[in-house]
Amino acid sequence: MPVSTTILTGFLGAGKTTLMQSLLVQARDLQNVTLGVIVNEMSTLDVDGSVLDTSEVISRRSQHFASIPGKSISSDEGLPLFREAVQKVLADGDVTHLLIETSGSTHPWPLLEAVRQMPELRLHGFLSVVDSVVLQQDHDLGRAINPEASENLRVGRRGVANLLAEQVMFSNRLLLSKSDKVSRDVLQRVAEAVHPLNPRADIMAMQWGNLSLEKILAMPLYDYERVKALGKELIAWEAENTSARMAQPETYKIGNRVLRDPRPFHPQRLYDVYTKALGIGIYRSKGFFWLPTRDDLMLLWNQTGGSVGLEIVNYWKISTLENDSLNLSDWEKEAMRAKLSEAHPDFGDRRCQLTVIGDERELNAFVDALQSCFCTDEEIAAWKAGEDFFDPWPKSVATLSAPGNKMN
Repeated sequence: MPVSTTILTGFLGAGKTTLMQSLLVQARDLQNVTLGVIVNEMSTLDVDGSVLDTSEVISRRSQHFASIPGKSISSDEGLPLFREAVQKVLADGDVTHLLIETSGSTHPWPLLEAVRQMPELRLHGFLSVVDSVVLQQDHDLGRAINPEASENLRVGRRGVANLLAEQVMFSNRLLLSKSDKVSRDVLQRVAEAVHPLNPRADIMAMQWGNLSLEKILAMPLYDYERVKALGKELIAWEAENTSARMAQPETYKIGNRVLRDPRPFHPQRLYDVYTKALGIGIYRSKGFFWLPTRDDLMLLWNQTGGSVGLEIVNYWKISTLENDSLNLSDWEKEAMRAKLSEAHPDFGDRRCQLTVIGDERELNAFVDALQSCFCTDEEIAAWKAGEDFFDPWPKSVATLSAPGNKMN
């Protein structure tokens, strides 16, 4: 019996992982539903897999979970890894529905063709998550996408606008994410701009990934016939323009860099870099980090375009061990020390691990600016001595939840 399958696609930072987390939480309350999950990420750091792991909704140790970092699953290198992941996740026969989260650089058509040819899968939802804020700020509310994409094809090239447009064109449901960050009027205008790209797809507003899992599971079969002609057109265009392959991230000049360092970021310098050095070509940066002013917290840096969010995802193990108010037993402390036996002598398990994804022409300058934010030896000594640091980042914590709404 083929397994019902839903694919979550969309450009970098649109909100696919947030949506995936929401769907997994909802699955806990649904009887006779066992989800399989495949997560794809362009960077080798695999932040999305780690976020899902720390959420305690699903563990990467689960047989029903597979992560494919460092490749787009629609590329020549990624498709074989995708097929292997499907076999692994479905191996025990318990999965009733498969959720696939693509990387932001994934082109829909090769993936759709691969799924169509796999008898163990039956595609229902191909959901395209569209970032309302990015379309408002960088693409004239979405109105600039189609003209730019058409011009690229006319002169024999492909750009980010083509990827954005085609992620919409192959979907059967469009999700306008971050709807809480734009006005109702802006949201309506974005919907009107993307609707002509795919007139048959539903358009829904979404904030914080709040979408009904039950409604997703009830979606009808995906209509391959509707998009077959478009797929053939793209294949024919690619045959004539062999240097602009649709499924390869390098075609769009999208690259990534990874930062790994045990030191904390200096709060003020990190704020300055965000406000002064973040160019339009830095599409996405995300990862885990710590600040000397909040050294007990594992923080998630989550930047898309000109917006950045700081989220608390957990507590560092070393801070738990050092917190006497938790009243850990002797054996609990001993077990914690054993886990930290090979950790950094000053920082414990605290560390910074970030991936930065963007236009290759802008990546190095921004990564160099981030490197300058790490605390110096003198600043680390000041932290160890208990000295204060000025911290301009917000200190209030909010938990937001709201249902998605269908656009009229």
